[in-house]
Amino acid sequence: MVHTVKNTTVLPHGYLDLLSQMEAHRLLTASQGKIHELFRNCSLAVLNCGDDLDDSRKLYERYPDFDIAVVRDNGGIALELHNAPATAFVGDRVIQGIREHLFAVLRDIVFAEDAINSNPGLDLTTSRGITNAVYHLLRNAGVLKPEQQEGLVVCWGGHSISRGEYDYTKEVGYQLGLRNLNICTGCGAGAMKGPMKGAAIGHFKQRVSEGQYLGITEPGIIASESPNPIVNDLVIMPDIEKRLEAFVRMGHGVIVFPGGVGTAEEILYLLSILLDPANSDIPFPFILSGPTSAVDYFGEIDEFIGITLGQKARSKYEIIIDDPERVARTMEEGIHEVRKYRLQHGDAMFFNWSLNIDYESQLPFEPSHEKMRTLDLTLGRAAEELAVDLRRAFSGIVAGNVKPAGIQAIEQHGLFQLRGQSEIMVPLDSMLKGFIAQNRMKIPSDQEYLPCYQIVQEEELANLKN
Repeated sequence: MVHTVKNTTVLPHGYLDLLSQMEAHRLLTASQGKIHELFRNCSLAVLNCGDDLDDSRKLYERYPDFDIAVVRDNGGIALELHNAPATAFVGDRVIQGIREHLFAVLRDIVFAEDAINSNPGLDLTTSRGITNAVYHLLRNAGVLKPEQQEGLVVCWGGHSISRGEYDYTKEVGYQLGLRNLNICTGCGAGAMKGPMKGAAIGHFKQRVSEGQYLGITEPGIIASESPNPIVNDLVIMPDIEKRLEAFVRMGHGVIVFPGGVGTAEEILYLLSILLDPANSDIPFPFILSGPTSAVDYFGEIDEFIGITLGQKARSKYEIIIDDPERVARTMEEGIHEVRKYRLQHGDAMFFNWSLNIDYESQLPFEPSHEKMRTLDLTLGRAAEELAVDLRRAFSGIVAGNVKPAGIQAIEQHGLFQLRGQSEIMVPLDSMLKGFIAQNRMKIPSDQEYLPCYQIVQEEELANLKN
């Protein structure tokens, strides 16, 4: 039985608390229009903080009577919640961190629609225009900090990890916090929460009172990865591609912990950028790390990358096993090189304008059966181009696992098909089976994981045609 709070009003504090009449009217009308359902669903995900549910449709079914409305209040605005999860409250008041996240949802969902998609000054048909849009969204959220000289470390990894792996992410975060480094993750549970929790303790020991724990998410994933309570800066980007670009534009280095297909997607995204010849001289520390139990996991990924993208791709990252202090020390040294490079080239420390991101990588990929079937998964292409399509393949599997639209597409039309050369498909199939065996696809439950995809080799396809 779920418990809800029938009706309550939430006032802004620090987020949207000083608005002109024009701004208040715009928020009021926009939140009631075509984006209301999106606004409602993202708000429910924020209110569901702390739940281990990773199926967005089950979340919506659990709270079918939940609703949220923007209302006028003393010339500004307030939020009216109806039948909200009781776990978001202490007594009759919404927990402060959740309140901040609620207004972050309102800010980002409405701003993206009003100031980005409807802005004639931002040309989203060009690479630079998309990067400018990412910058505008981050600046509007107040997460760009020109005065902050400490490095921002992006930590990627799965929400479905073992206790030992989770504890390891906390220890790495602690070592990063002792070095006054800030943390950015996908904002969810598991490997996204652990580094923040550890860094918070490290910051406290160093008497750092304003550490940044930045969570970057997107509407399609937030319900399956509700923001963890340590996040003190939440940003909801319009799609996964802008979310990924925000990570690498803001971050000064990346640490990857054990995960599943979503983590593999992130690894391939960054490799597609680092393999671009235009970025060959730009320092960007990239570490894969986990406890001893993660040796096989990273071994499978490393082998897959070597087979598909080559030795140059493998040279772009370092694998460090069971040594949190070395991870933090290596990242600190790498960020020193990043700072030196940006000073020499006149680039901002808080946003990496110099990094070239190919336009194809920036275009939103909305998985469908046709798009998944026609991905070019063949050797002989430039490694950075193949990495883009491999990233899209994993993105489609993530959608089929946890996103409402992807789940519905699978139910209506059957499994996504991934087609390609056996040299790619065999190791891909092996790696995915490893993820399943290690319970890395979804949070473990009583139900056995059922793949949302089918691997088809070109040779098999030719036989079927004959």
